[in-house]
Amino acid sequence: MRVLMVEDEKYMAEAIAQVLKKNHYSVDLEFDGEAGLDCGLSGIYDIIILDIMLPKMDGLSILKELRRNGIETPVILLTARGETEDKVRGLDSGADDYLAKPFHTDELLARLRALGRRKTELINDGILKYGNIQLNPHTLLLGCKNKKITLTLKESQLLELLIKRNSMIISKEIIIEKLWGYNTDAEDNRVEIHVSLLRKKLTQLESDVCIRTIRGAGYVLKTAKDEE
Repeated sequence: MRVLMVEDEKYMAEAIAQVLKKNHYSVDLEFDGEAGLDCGLSGIYDIIILDIMLPKMDGLSILKELRRNGIETPVILLTARGETEDKVRGLDSGADDYLAKPFHTDELLARLRALGRRKTELINDGILKYGNIQLNPHTLLLGCKNKKITLTLKESQLLELLIKRNSMIISKEIIIEKLWGYNTDAEDNRVEIHVSLLRKKLTQLESDVCIRTIRGAGYVLKTAKDEE
């Protein structure tokens, strides 16, 4: 699970990031509101941990801007202890949960697990459906009618990204950030290889789903009906 944490207290943020990484979360840190908003708008994160008091742009403004732009990523707000007004304003602005500082990392981990389960429930027990295909990202199985095929982890992650944003063109840059992270030497040809392999597997399954290349922009998922 990929987490973005926006917190200007660098020592605390880095300490929490280490704990999350030990618990198998992938974590990116930003230390001011403008940078946090830019990252959040990428849509590549599964959960965002967002402090309210930030330089350049406060957390509530970031949250409102994310929701205004259609970013539905679950957000945990970090609030000052006893600031009930901040909690209420945060939930009204679209936050999914909040934690009052200081907090224990075990409590944060529990909140992350709860939001992860809630997200899975929203996508039908983790099974993603599009056209006549079903993807189980937990087992890496891709099914179509009575056929099934096993994907690689990166193929599964790529297809999951395309399904979740089926009406959007996804650039190679976004795919690289989502699948390999910001600090990577992965290049465009790595994306092209995985797209090609995934296309072959969709063809093997005789699926009506295809990955269309939009020249100069990226990729978008289509079905046969979309092409009519």
